Amino acid sequence: MATIVSVPTLGESVVEGTVGKWLVKEGQRIEREQGLVEILTDKTDSEIPSPVAGVVVKILAAEGATLPIGGKLCEIDESGTVAVAAAPAAPAPPAAAPSAAAPAEPPAASPATRKLARELGVELTSVKGSGPHGTITQDDVTRAAAPAPAAAPAAPPAPPAPKPAPMPAGAVSPSTAGFVGAVASSGLHEVMRVLGGTSSFKVPPYVPAAGDKVVPFSRRRRIIADHMAYSKLSAPHVVTFAECDLHKTSLLRDQHKDAFKKEGVGLTFLAFVTAAVAKALRENPGLNARVLEDAYVILKDINLGIAVETEEGLVVPVIRRADELTVKGIARAIDEIANRARTGDLTPDDLAGKTFSISNPGKKGNLVGGAIISQPNVAILRIGEIKKRVVVVERDGEDTMAIHPVMYMALSYDHRIVDGVLANSFLFRVNEILSTAQFDL
Repeated sequence: MATIVSVPTLGESVVEGTVGKWLVKEGQRIEREQGLVEILTDKTDSEIPSPVAGVVVKILAAEGATLPIGGKLCEIDESGTVAVAAAPAAPAPPAAAPSAAAPAEPPAASPATRKLARELGVELTSVKGSGPHGTITQDDVTRAAAPAPAAAPAAPPAPPAPKPAPMPAGAVSPSTAGFVGAVASSGLHEVMRVLGGTSSFKVPPYVPAAGDKVVPFSRRRRIIADHMAYSKLSAPHVVTFAECDLHKTSLLRDQHKDAFKKEGVGLTFLAFVTAAVAKALRENPGLNARVLEDAYVILKDINLGIAVETEEGLVVPVIRRADELTVKGIARAIDEIANRARTGDLTPDDLAGKTFSISNPGKKGNLVGGAIISQPNVAILRIGEIKKRVVVVERDGEDTMAIHPVMYMALSYDHRIVDGVLANSFLFRVNEILSTAQFDL
């Protein structure tokens, strides 16, 4: 009996994956759950296990090939009667992938650097490492992938832009009609083509200059760019801000952080913010939603995406049903997903199903910033750095000045279904929970 192994569902909004590296060969006997192949996506890299035991009859996708969800990867004979010795070699990778003649042990490089090399089609054996003891860095790979600057030919004078024909009465401008549909179906490049055909503005051509560094888009960066452009063009963003006095939450944290630490849990301000957001979403469910074609859905589960910085950029793993967790449960969940994100151990399920996102400033944050909504959510909260500031507080019926930890928050929301009253109510409630320390530890 033959079994066809296909590309599985790899997480919400992921529609395709790239074959990174085959872990087996044609004719090889394998066990159930044994790793077959690495599949790369914009969110994470996954090792696809074999659903059955048997012999790999045929590899149907070469390394470097991009397949849709459900695309065929290989065929496995469960009877195990295929002659191993007579098995042909795996398909040769395309020209952009590393050469099949590369040595079995490539030069020293981190897993992230190896992945970047695969994305950019760079053969590591041809790269000279600039890191310690000759280690190849991501900058080395990027430089190897960048084309050498060439003298730019003189650009011919641009022809005058044609005058647009007058629009019929009641017609919709081509700059908006079907525009969002083009974004959704074809991505950023199609958007640029549509813009180019409807606007008299043209971006001037790039003229190489000495010292310029051309950095090719990685697979992940290109998909992120498409996602961000789609979100800004499809969802009318509105941003509202709040100033939050964290004095009482800070006192509560100081009382319990040592006890949490003894249990191996880091009690961060992010854990308190996440708990406050989960509670406020339960009370204001209109922000825990997604937009459909001609309707919208208020989602039952509150699954919070937490932005985590890694060597390869931001990823947003998910804490599921966060409103059912205590602060300790949320803090433990944040620790776990952050560690797995930085070690590259996240699975597609870890990144799927978020209903609301929280973006934090990291160790080198700034005052505040408005984030782009992560689709298909309708809102995202961006918190700023926490700084000690002079605030006015009331003591014994009198106003006085005190020094408290203060943080700014920015809520970006989709004005198609979220109005200002709902957004302000939600952000006010998050602020209230944090400023009065209304938490179950």
